[in-house]
Amino acid sequence: MTAPDTTPSAWVIATRESRLALWQAEHVRGLLHTRFNRPVSLLGMTTRGDQILDRSLSKVGGKGLFVKELEVALEEGRADLAVHSLKDVPMELPEGFVLACVLEREDPRDAFVSNDFASLDALPQGAVVGTSSLRRLTQLRALRPDLQIEPLRGNLDTRLRKLDEGHYAAIILAAAGLKRLGLTERIRQVIDTDVMLPAAGQGALGIEVRLDHPDLVTSLATLTHTPTWLATLAERAVSRALGGSCSMPLAAHAQWPSADAEAPGTMTLRALLGHPTQNMLVRAQTQGSPTTPAEAEALGRQVAQQLQAQAGLEWLAALAA
Repeated sequence: MTAPDTTPSAWVIATRESRLALWQAEHVRGLLHTRFNRPVSLLGMTTRGDQILDRSLSKVGGKGLFVKELEVALEEGRADLAVHSLKDVPMELPEGFVLACVLEREDPRDAFVSNDFASLDALPQGAVVGTSSLRRLTQLRALRPDLQIEPLRGNLDTRLRKLDEGHYAAIILAAAGLKRLGLTERIRQVIDTDVMLPAAGQGALGIEVRLDHPDLVTSLATLTHTPTWLATLAERAVSRALGGSCSMPLAAHAQWPSADAEAPGTMTLRALLGHPTQNMLVRAQTQGSPTTPAEAEALGRQVAQQLQAQAGLEWLAALAA
């Protein structure tokens, strides 16, 4: 009589097929295999966000274009979990889906990448800088109104290729992606958060699953890095309160003074909002020591209210137009 097969079935990770997305999925696969000793496979997919490169995200549906196809794979049962760059995840998930965990954050800062210039300050008057992020664009304009800022879409390798072909004097990318792919040498300057504030969730990875898989939700929750989770909850609450999307030049970043996950200290949450047409920014910040999601999100709403009060109705109406 043949003994029953007790080998657990494989979990399937839905992932975009860019080199960075595959690195992230492989990273999670390694964590899952080590923690649960379970087979894990990858389901590579191309999203609409990867396909539409001739228009800015704000004009074609926002960052949700990078996750929709992966959510469909979860809905249809072709995958069990999806790995996302958290900054690409919409503030509101579809009904029946949940972020089961948020992993420890890589460097959240932006990176200045150039073949000819050592820093943002070193760029000559009128230099062409590539970015399609409204958040980066408004901060760049406030810092250097003389620069010529041009759209830059595509995955990380495509953006670097366009720089190398001479289309730009410099480009601005997330430091985390470059570091994860072993491309740290391409970074000429890691831009301090006092100079350019990151996007909500930047540098962190989130794992999305269906709520009707409670055992998987429980298992994945053990991978959560609590300081990163609470920090990104606060950041995302700022964006959610303001209706943040790719069409809103909004930055939010929470920072703990210590890397000690058990005693990280007092968190500082900073945010800024850019004007849609003028070189103007409003800033807000608060501090707290959240230990629960509700406390973290309350800090985010507090900062959002400060931004709303400073910007005023006319500014906010212009952003919504």
